[in-house]
Amino acid sequence: MPSRKIFLEALRALRGHEEAAEHGWVLLGMLRPDHHKAVESAAGQGLVELAGREMRAELSVYEGGPVVWAARLTGHGRDVLVYTEASPAPDRQFGGPADGERLVELRRSETDALRLYAYLDARLCVPPADGPGEKVRTARQLGNLWVLYPNEEQIASVAYAFYLRSVGGSGAEANRFARQYGVTFHPDRSTASLRLTRLR
Repeated sequence: MPSRKIFLEALRALRGHEEAAEHGWVLLGMLRPDHHKAVESAAGQGLVELAGREMRAELSVYEGGPVVWAARLTGHGRDVLVYTEASPAPDRQFGGPADGERLVELRRSETDALRLYAYLDARLCVPPADGPGEKVRTARQLGNLWVLYPNEEQIASVAYAFYLRSVGGSGAEANRFARQYGVTFHPDRSTASLRLTRLR
């Protein structure tokens, strides 16, 4: 059984070759030997489809020569890649803040509000800064709190998410975030606009 790293590398390589292939199948020799072995293993798990005799004969016509082996990802294989690529890296998930980041602890309702804001992304006139969606997705749960390490720009996005929630529903998240982290959005009546205020 190949290592997890080689296994996932092989699936990614298969996906890349498959997307570039005119007929959607990856042929023998297009993968490294260790990737080829891992793809064979993945086929036994339902993550990869190996071409049967009829398909190999059809591919042989396309290729102008005999095709003895061909493979492509199944839907399950594609889901494995999507899921693993969206999962937090173990070494980053439990690390501390990098330069320019600060510790933020969110309650469940606050985490939910931020996830929704990150999900809406480009549908919003003020989309999240790069990264808060990733931060909340990789947040570490400690008891009733989720720990994440946003930078200052991302913290402003968190405050904006809570502002949106306060107008459409509960103001508790925005109020606690302002008290705890000193960042809030509020209407500025003198300019008839919304303003970010850093209280400290």
